[in-house]
Amino acid sequence: MVPGREVTVRPIHDPEGAELSHLLAACELKDKHILEIGIGDGKLMRQYAWMPIRTVGIDPEPSDLQLAKQEVEKQALGVCLVQAMGEKLPFPAQEFDIALFACSL
Repeated sequence: MVPGREVTVRPIHDPEGAELSHLLAACELKDKHILEIGIGDGKLMRQYAWMPIRTVGIDPEPSDLQLAKQEVEKQALGVCLVQAMGEKLPFPAQEFDIALFACSL
């Protein structure tokens, strides 16, 4: 970062559905218990949430979780959203079959 110069971060859009395609090619989500770490506004989660038995999304930012919650409620998706950090998960060991960490860096 250059001192005195602001950097604008723009959200990445995926109109072709490449994120979901790559995710489904890498792992089977059907009938699994999924934890998505760093869900942001929940865009990726909303694309696959109907497949797993259980879907939990975490994010440390309350504002991001609020956006995700609004979208999840619009689509009536049965997911659980939790304010937490990936470095300190508030779940017992072996709680999930798959942990996703896609666009959180």
